[in-house]
Parts: sequence; structure tokens; C-alpha cells
Amino acid sequence: MPLPHLTRRHFLRNTALIGAATALSARSWGQVVGANGDIRVAVVGLNGRGKNHLASLAKLSGVRVVALCGADTAVLAKVKPTVNGGNVKTYTDIRELLAAPDIDAITIATPNHWHSLMGIWALQAGKDIYIEKPVSHNVWEGRQLVAAAQKTGRVAQAGTQIRSGAGLREAVAWTQAGNLGKITAARGFCYKRRDSIGKTSAPTPVPATINYDLWSGPAELVQPHRNSKKNGPVHYDWHWIYLYGNGDVGNQGIHQMDVARWFLGEPGLPRHTLSIGGRLGYSDDGDTPNTQVVIHDYATAPLIFEVRGLPSKAGAGTPAGAGSEAGSAKTSGMDNYRGVDVGNVIDCEGGSIVTNGYFAATAYDKAGKFVKEFKGGDRHMQNFIDTVRSRKTAGLYGPIEEGHVSSALCHLGNISHQVGHAAPPGEISAKIKADAPLAEAYGRMAEHLAANHVDFAETPMTLGLPLTVDAAHERFTGDSAAPANAMLKRAYRAGFIVPQLA
Repeated sequence: MPLPHLTRRHFLRNTALIGAATALSARSWGQVVGANGDIRVAVVGLNGRGKNHLASLAKLSGVRVVALCGADTAVLAKVKPTVNGGNVKTYTDIRELLAAPDIDAITIATPNHWHSLMGIWALQAGKDIYIEKPVSHNVWEGRQLVAAAQKTGRVAQAGTQIRSGAGLREAVAWTQAGNLGKITAARGFCYKRRDSIGKTSAPTPVPATINYDLWSGPAELVQPHRNSKKNGPVHYDWHWIYLYGNGDVGNQGIHQMDVARWFLGEPGLPRHTLSIGGRLGYSDDGDTPNTQVVIHDYATAPLIFEVRGLPSKAGAGTPAGAGSEAGSAKTSGMDNYRGVDVGNVIDCEGGSIVTNGYFAATAYDKAGKFVKEFKGGDRHMQNFIDTVRSRKTAGLYGPIEEGHVSSALCHLGNISHQVGHAAPPGEISAKIKADAPLAEAYGRMAEHLAANHVDFAETPMTLGLPLTVDAAHERFTGDSAAPANAMLKRAYRAGFIVPQLA
């Protein structure tokens, strides 16, 4: 029998009472039902990464998926029979799920605009959380999520699974030990095909199976204005709509910028940030860039991230599948940088570290000669479950603070873009010529766009606003900071307001 609907008032009252008792010691937590037996997990969001969560959890001993949650009953009906032979509870309202006493932890794989609020609610309800990347939709709410984890004492694992790979962890330590000298630039790449999602002429109806009020949650409640043949009017293509997603900077770039910052050893935000790019080569219902260079100025070395959604040249290759996170330049007709299409290149005085994919890295000397290889697989969900059992959060591979900072790097780049202005390529080249790493990356991007015959009169390039960052306070400073600071936080809908905790 379904649980009675919880009003927001009842939910907040109940979670406030639960939250007061969540900072439990390891001994007292061991007395919680399920702590010494199976860890009882609910998976929220089932149409993309949630499927990967289910697959990962199914491989772990001592774990039971006891609940599923999603705003689309058609997706729930499709997934339910695949979990425990259908012996699993289903919910459409996250508040009802969080009020259930028979759930120890939840994994969150919803659209980005729900991540922080759902994570905060879960922590306040006494649940441990594994939360997909980016952990926030904007900088401010990410900091509130970190504060919620600190205040409740619960486990909060960011879904930056690359950090769990033994090979990458070894490569970072080896590089930071100075084996290749000082890092001179930390680069990340997302060269992944993203075709047009089409262009609608009017708002599109929401399928009857979707509770669109719940799906929209903290975001403004507006009828969808997209309807691609593959994904329909609601699912997946939200990635390319700023109201819900963060573009490929936030979809894929969170991984590569996290890795780049990890190698740099930088714990917080950069001193300055700048974006150059746009949604180029086609006009559709998306509003996030499909081609972009973001540079973050760190004291250690610059962090440079590049997005390319167009093929290596007009007519080349085929699109990456929806939901894919690591493509292949050989099969998708995409460009690559020194053999990398989705990954990182960490340049050092004495050589470089190259990752093409997630969990392996190769070191080369200055002449490009092989030096050392680092290998290791994904242990992220296992690490989460181990930490839920042990309560020793120092062993988390994806601490929520690290997830927040790397998510914020995505948001900084997008803010620079959103408060920038359309500019011809010549003006952009002139403005950035003094910044050698940025000028080099932009020069390659310009060649790429020329190979795709992009008409800038039809789809203009945006020169982002150069922003000075007060890293300690996670704000922008300077004469032009006001419009950028206004974008650090969104307006929330009644009933879905992220609480101020920090």
C-alpha cells in the first residue's frame, strides 16, 4: 500500500526531528536497523546514471536496493521488474521516500537542478547519500549541501568516480612527488559528439506519466520547449537547458576539471576565470555551449578545459549515444588532443601525464617517450558502502567538499559565458593574445570551427566576461562582479527551497 502523501510541513517537521539525532557515533550507528546486516539503499532517478547505480549496487555484497524513486511512472514501471525480481518499493515523491524508516542510504541520479536540495533533505532525514555530479546546479547551493553534511554527520559521497581508480590515485601522488617536475598546465577535454536536439515552434505537452511539478522541483515551473525524436519533451536533453542542466562543462567537464584540480593540488576556487564559446553550427532548443574553452587561473598553473560537440569536420562520424560519458575519437569522428578525446593532459616541466578515459594514465618524458603506466578500476560505489558501514569518512574517495569545489568550477565557467557578449573571432583573438595557454586553445578551436563551416553570423561566438574570484567567500569581486554574483544562486519555488545552512 502506498504511503500517505506527506505535506511539506510534515516532511520538514519530521526531518528536523530526525536530523537532530543524525550525528551518531560509530557505536550507536551500529545499533540502527540494517547497520549490521544489509545496507538498505534507495536509488532516485532511473533514466540515465541511475541505471549505472543499480548495476554497481547489484555487484556488492551486503547491499539491498529496497526502493526506487522517479517522477515518471513509465520509467518506474520499466525498471522495477529488473530489481530484486520486482520486490522493491516505488515512489514518485522524494519526500515520501525520505520519511521511510527502512532506508539507510540513497543514491541520487536526478537532473542537476535537484541534486543539492535532494541531498540536503536526505541528510536531514538521517540518510547517507551518494550524489551524482555535478553535486549542485549553482555555487551557493553546493556550499549549503556541504554544510548539511557537516551538520548532520552523515556520509556524503560525490559521484566523481575517477577519484576511486587506484591508477589515477597513484598517478596523482607520483606527479605531486615531483617525478616530472613542476606542473605547467592542467588540461581537460570533452570532445564528444552532440547533435542538434531540434527546434520546436511552441511549448510541448508533458507526457501523462510524468509528475512535472515534482520533476521541476526547485526550478521554475514552465512547460517544456523541446521535443527531440530520441528523448522527447522532458528527459535527457535538459542537460543543454540552463534552467535544469549545466551543458557539457557540467555534464562531463566536472570529471576532467576535478582530475585537473586534483593533480594541481589546489583545494579551492581559482583567482580568475574566463569562458569563450557558444552553441555553434546549428540553432536548436538548447542554450548551453556545444563548443567552449574555459580557463581557470590558479597559482600553481592554469587549468584549461575544452568542449567540442561538433565532429572533426563537417559530415564526419556519428553522434555519441545519450547518456554516454566516455566516447572514442576513433569511432565518433571527433578531434583529439595528443590522442585524448575525453580525458586529461597534465603538462609538466619534465614531461606529461595523459589519461584517455577514466581509470588509467600514462607518463611520458619531455621527448614523448614512455615512462610509466598507471592502471586501476572503479571502486566508487564500493567505497561509499564501505564508508556507510565504517562511519570513517576520512576514507571517502569523493568527499562532498571536493565535489562541491569541482562542480563550482563548471558554474564559474558558465557564469562567465552567460554574462559575456557576442564577439567576432578577430576581436576575441585580440583580447586574449597575451594569455598564451588560452590563445593556443582558442586557436585550435577556431580551426575546428572552420573545418565545420560554422557561420558566426548565424550562431555567434560569445566572449565571456573575465571574472575575478574571491575564493575564500566563493564570490566575484571588481567593478563588473554584480551580474555574475547574481548568478551564484537561483530563485527557488515554494516547497522546493534550498535552506541556508552556511
